[in-house]
Amino acid sequence: MVHLPPEPVYDFLVDFPQYGDYSEYLESVERRGDGSSGTAYDITVAWWRLRHTVRSEVTGVHPPERIEWRVTDPVDAHGAWVLDPVPDRAPASAEMATAVTLEIRYEPASVGTGALDLPPFVSADLVLDRVRPTLQREAEAVVERVVEDLEGAPRPVELEVGRAAAGEAD
Repeated sequence: MVHLPPEPVYDFLVDFPQYGDYSEYLESVERRGDGSSGTAYDITVAWWRLRHTVRSEVTGVHPPERIEWRVTDPVDAHGAWVLDPVPDRAPASAEMATAVTLEIRYEPASVGTGALDLPPFVSADLVLDRVRPTLQREAEAVVERVVEDLEGAPRPVELEVGRAAAGEAD
């Protein structure tokens, strides 16, 4: 929940390369395009003994409600940033609040040893189990930093991480 109208939040999300300022694990973001549909990104992350570049592309923009994307290499994934105005959730100090949701859908079979450059005898399942707590902590820290920059002051934020039910449609 961000205590601002959707427009400035959307503008912030479109400027994806600045995300590197919020995470110690995000080494670089190279953008080819202006953030509109067709813009491509090379996103390099590093953690533990792993360093990996993910290639993604913006597939649709619907200002200020939605930014759709897909990973083009190596994982089969797609998703969207979804912004919903919720004026009834705004605190007294703000006129508006916006619920921000990051939807991610991926094909689990595409996340395997062939998709990631893993050290010998290290399985993708082992890496995912080990990285999950780090991802949760890092996501919370990034969200707090983003909200502070958007709103101009630090505050505790609520971050919910959920999973789609088995068999749930895309």
